[in-house]
Amino acid sequence: MKKVLLILLSLIFSNAFGQQLERLAPVRQKININREWKFKLGDYNGANQTGYNDKGWNNVNLPHNFSIPYFQTSQWYTGYGWYRKYFDVPAQWKGKRVFIEFEAAFRDAQIFVNDQEIGRHQGGYTGFSFDITDKLKHGRNVLAVRLNNNYSRSLAPRNGDHNFTGGIYRDVYLVITNPVHVTWYGSYVTTPKVSDSNGNVNIKTEIKNDGTENKSYGVKTDIIDPAGKIVSTVFSSQKVNSKSTVVFDQTTQPINKPKLWHPDHPYLYKAVSRILDGKKVLDQYETKFGFRWMKWTADSGFFLNGKHYYFKGANVHQDHAGWANAVTNAAIKRDVQMIKDCGMDFIRGSHYPHDPAFSEACDSLGVLLWEENDFWGSGGTQRETDNWYEGGGSYPANVEDQAPFEASVKSDLREMIRIHRNHPSIIVWSMCNEPYFSARSTLPKVREFLKELTKLTHQLDPSRMVGIGGTQRGDIDKLGDIAGYNGDGARLFINPGIPNVVTEYGSTISIRPGKYEPGFGDLQKEKFAWRSGEALWCAFDYGTRAGDFGKMGMIDYFRMPKNMYYWYRNEYKHIPPPEAAKEGIAAKLLLTANKNTIIGTNGTDDVKLIVTVADKDGKPLSNSPDVTLKIVSGPGEFPTGSNITFGNKSDIYIRDGKAAIEFRSYNGGKTVIEATSTGLKSGIITIETKGLPLYKQGITAKVEERPYVRYVIAKPTTVNATVNIAYQKPTRASSEAEGKSANKANDRDTTSAWQAKPTETVKWWQVDMENLYTVSEIRLQFPRANASTYKIELSKDNQTWEPIINPIVIGDNETKLTRTTNSNIVGRFLRITFTDSADKPVSLNEVEIYGKPVN
Repeated sequence: MKKVLLILLSLIFSNAFGQQLERLAPVRQKININREWKFKLGDYNGANQTGYNDKGWNNVNLPHNFSIPYFQTSQWYTGYGWYRKYFDVPAQWKGKRVFIEFEAAFRDAQIFVNDQEIGRHQGGYTGFSFDITDKLKHGRNVLAVRLNNNYSRSLAPRNGDHNFTGGIYRDVYLVITNPVHVTWYGSYVTTPKVSDSNGNVNIKTEIKNDGTENKSYGVKTDIIDPAGKIVSTVFSSQKVNSKSTVVFDQTTQPINKPKLWHPDHPYLYKAVSRILDGKKVLDQYETKFGFRWMKWTADSGFFLNGKHYYFKGANVHQDHAGWANAVTNAAIKRDVQMIKDCGMDFIRGSHYPHDPAFSEACDSLGVLLWEENDFWGSGGTQRETDNWYEGGGSYPANVEDQAPFEASVKSDLREMIRIHRNHPSIIVWSMCNEPYFSARSTLPKVREFLKELTKLTHQLDPSRMVGIGGTQRGDIDKLGDIAGYNGDGARLFINPGIPNVVTEYGSTISIRPGKYEPGFGDLQKEKFAWRSGEALWCAFDYGTRAGDFGKMGMIDYFRMPKNMYYWYRNEYKHIPPPEAAKEGIAAKLLLTANKNTIIGTNGTDDVKLIVTVADKDGKPLSNSPDVTLKIVSGPGEFPTGSNITFGNKSDIYIRDGKAAIEFRSYNGGKTVIEATSTGLKSGIITIETKGLPLYKQGITAKVEERPYVRYVIAKPTTVNATVNIAYQKPTRASSEAEGKSANKANDRDTTSAWQAKPTETVKWWQVDMENLYTVSEIRLQFPRANASTYKIELSKDNQTWEPIINPIVIGDNETKLTRTTNSNIVGRFLRITFTDSADKPVSLNEVEIYGKPVN
């Protein structure tokens, strides 16, 4: 009886769970190779050769950046860097295909295996894969990467205010498959028919046959629900000839009452596809996805799963204190979690494709994502330069650069969509940010190019709509499906007749702790029915060539909240802000971490350490003495090496009694970290890293020390002081007569004009120059001669104003004025105030401003 029971159980187990056991067969391996690379800045002949002597090179691990340690300064290394990696190929890989997969490298990468170049990738924000099978040999192999972050007129992006530090700053993998396999990001999963009651799944799986036989193969795909249960299975077969690629197009039967993906309940399903040769499994590929549907409307906003949904969020740059862009997947997820924790549910991925881990975090945590390509412009000279991304505009003025530039943008777009297309959190593909920042002669081509990109995106992914980000100038807002208005565009484009989002509002410069206020900027208090949502500029401080402009986050560069963050958290989640720290008698340091364990030694996990100055009772204080964190024993590293010092006046700062840094380890074992400061009791914490190889005192190589030195460009950049700073920059005014809005005074059209309403006692016009400047000259043009008195002032924060031109009377016969100043006052906002205009009409045809940026 017992034997019969065992046989029955065996049959039940085989039938019910056999498929799961079969899926666990190691038909595909994905091996993280982040550890143990050799690196050296500069360009070196022969560094691709297997026998090249790299013993004097630095020992580094990935993710890595040319400029580590980097702390938000406006200058960084630009040039070449070489990476070398040794790896072994076992005998078991014979007959397999081997691929090298990079999640990104900024930004021009040449890849060599065993002396030979196997491929080149240009573009710093998307991943790429090369088949290296035919270049490998049994035993020791050498992978070499020649990489540069040089400026190129024909590569996207050509402009932008964020940092462009180079490096292999995302993860790298070896992928081993059978000759017949699913290609790189080769599955495309959609839910073409979905409702509350049922939904079906369409799976397009790209199969490549690198074998020698022309043969029919089957693909069996299981749909697995969030609880791990198979809820649908679909099978199809077709012939796949040798050296060809075929797409298997499969659609399931309706699945009853699917669990819908939503920020409040981000349910995720899996499509598990297996390639079958008879009963033999050749490959297995898993794709996470979600059931959800969207609708964007011009008059009623955004709808998710059939219900109106107004989203609120922030823009996010990818770089972190010390590590620059080379952050771990765990740190990426913490970023998304911080935004979710303050009650926001939307992120604009400004202004380039982010790490795959970023999309995964938005999926799992329930955050809507505006995924953006890297076609980007920002205020500058708008003339062709090779000057640190500071000029040239978003689109090339030189005809010879235009075709390769357009190819670059399209390549990045294709890769972005292919890599991220299965993520339910992504609700729109954005083509750009503020591409109107370009030479006037190129604007017609910019518009035509945006139309091309929109059409291409619809072909690549018909399931999502196309956004045009930063669309408040240049007549580009209706070239896609959705308009994203930045800054004053939120109030200039009222009920624009197209689905729309405020893609940037706020732009408030502050340092922690900052003011307890939202920094709304141009965002109206009204929630209009036709508006879909809003995004703060921005979530986190970031590294930028524009200096203080990188301090606009509600969270600082070290990922510590400012008071603005607590304002939003209280407003959206009704969590009161913490008690403000005050000066007191400091007695000790408290050293804490977001967790005490790092999982794995491959650079995908880390911990965030926080040191707090406290009194004898443990109450946090605002005292901010110099504090040092050091590794007492065990493995691990800070961006600076085995220790890091925070100072009140340092780029590595302690503020308001708190400092923070991210700590990672590439060896297993327990690490003891101590926080010290003169006269205070030390804080100690133990972090355990789980994984191999284990750290062995005296045997494991010591962490290389990287003392922080602010990078200075040896050759000074050229500053063009003859550019009209005011052109097309965001404007405000005391009031605006109908059809005479403030932006009519800085549009280079002398036939248009701003005009104030006549009822005001004091009338003023203002421009945000979007950087810090000293102003040397101002030119004004009026539509009519009319005597008045005006003054001109500058402000850094739009609150405290300093005069640069004292009150001057405009004569009765003057319609054009030029005023010069030798003022050294620095400002971002310029305001012209008409001080005796109570009974006079006030208008401005055009305002031109000339000066020099401070940074």
